[in-house]
Amino acid sequence: MNRISLSTCVLFCFALTACQDKHIEEITYTANVPVYSTQEQLNELIISKSSKPLESPGKIHINGNRLFIVDRFKGIHVVDNSNPSSPDNMAYINVPGIIDIASRGNILYVDSYDDLLAIDISDIQNIKVIDRDEDVFIPILPPTDNEYPLADIDPAQGVVVGWTVEQITEKREVDQWNNGWGWGVQEDFSTGGGRNDGGIVPLSSPTINNGISGSMARFTTHGSALYALNESELQTYNLADITNPTFTSSVSINRVVETIFPMDGMLFIGTTTGMAIYGLENPLNPTFVSDFNHVTSCDPVVVENDIAYVTLRTGSNCGGWVNQLDVLDISNISSPNLIASYEMTNPHGLGIDDDVLFICDGSDGLKIYDATDKWNITGNQIAHFADIQAYDVIPLEQILLMIGEDGFFQYDYSDLQNIQLISQIPVQ
Repeated sequence: MNRISLSTCVLFCFALTACQDKHIEEITYTANVPVYSTQEQLNELIISKSSKPLESPGKIHINGNRLFIVDRFKGIHVVDNSNPSSPDNMAYINVPGIIDIASRGNILYVDSYDDLLAIDISDIQNIKVIDRDEDVFIPILPPTDNEYPLADIDPAQGVVVGWTVEQITEKREVDQWNNGWGWGVQEDFSTGGGRNDGGIVPLSSPTINNGISGSMARFTTHGSALYALNESELQTYNLADITNPTFTSSVSINRVVETIFPMDGMLFIGTTTGMAIYGLENPLNPTFVSDFNHVTSCDPVVVENDIAYVTLRTGSNCGGWVNQLDVLDISNISSPNLIASYEMTNPHGLGIDDDVLFICDGSDGLKIYDATDKWNITGNQIAHFADIQAYDVIPLEQILLMIGEDGFFQYDYSDLQNIQLISQIPVQ
């Protein structure tokens, strides 16, 4: 009888295993295939054009009489709002990958995929990109219009600016199938570089106008500083030279950050797990003051006097299961306390002006309350515009600027008993 040595058996088993590891199969599937662009190509696309209709309205921002409406991932609509009853959609700035916007004087600060841009709009017909800090933000991938998986992303090919739906045929080793082939695995390909440490430079006096953003903003200017939220960080840029934002500090919030609201030398930061407050004794190096925790949810916040108003909602990447308004007492800034919570439909952005509270309640429209009695806010509803999908607001000198899925709206609330829609720029 023939005998096989133990060593021969081990070698045979090893060879068999190796062959199995190298087994290749051909796979065909349908996926969203990335479309790439180089930085040079993106730079050439950032130009001013004649006005165009709203398509995918997002954040709103106002500086003086100029209103800026972001079309998500596409550009900025520039509106002359000197007459709110008749806004003039005067120009369009093409900015691929834009989500957020802030301003100081005639300089816009915007994101373009993972870069921070400073754009000079002194001549709106001939805008100029005067500064670009590359790779400072965690990149946000453009949305897809279907439920197909995402094909592999190769950062070496450039920035992902869109998708095409294609059939892909690939040869894969069987033992690699469980590593997420093509099924929506989105790599973090931010390098975190491209920033210069400008040191602590004294801020100039804030004699230049800063713009005003809604409660959903991720960027804000305050004094001579720009603050930008980036995943779980608060980044600060010195705007002593408004044409050259200089990175000065980054603070870890230890939460997923979403929105930022400046008030009275403080930054109120909405996160998925609570509100965080940072002080600006040194404006270029914000310091933690306190926080208020809540269930996992999206969390824009606005503040007036000693009261903070926070909306929590479901149905987004934030997670969570509540739709409500929280009212917080921040008279002791070191220890915010909950006054009351009110059930809502699906609240998004909000605004407050002299105890008049404006809430964008998603598909349930715009709701306006007298918030004088903090323990009975929903019992004092002033008006309800239910036929719009409301996203965010800016109350300004008794004119309410509101953005939603259907377009941009302005309301005159100088007479609270007779609030009137005075103008609209619709989505077309």
